[in-house]
Amino acid sequence: MAAITDPIADLLTRIRNGLHARHSRVEMPSSRLKVEIARILKEEGFITNYKVAEEGKRKILRVFLRYTPEGDSVISTLERVSRPGRRVYVSAREIPRVMGGMGVNILTTPKGVMTGKAARKAGVGGEVLCQVC
Repeated sequence: MAAITDPIADLLTRIRNGLHARHSRVEMPSSRLKVEIARILKEEGFITNYKVAEEGKRKILRVFLRYTPEGDSVISTLERVSRPGRRVYVSAREIPRVMGGMGVNILTTPKGVMTGKAARKAGVGGEVLCQVC
């Protein structure tokens, strides 16, 4: 298996593909950053839950996807903003609003991984990883 050059894009793609295929969960190799992104997605109500399971020496991140009672996906768009070829950094004042506040952007900041709203409140900027709405 080839090494993944952008693990965050891989996480987002697996979630998008899982939603498109109407799966109840998706699995991927775990990392601290991926777990933090999953934590934020759960806190914001975009996914039902997440779990880190150990299979032998490897840690697997299981993300349980969320759908509306009608069977539609809760997540309409999930896109990578900062990528290995083009990093996007913003100050606390420059943090963009996603769909007029309806969506969420996830940032890595000196105070950890947080939503754009939390980063604005804490007065810290950072790298914009992705946008979800």
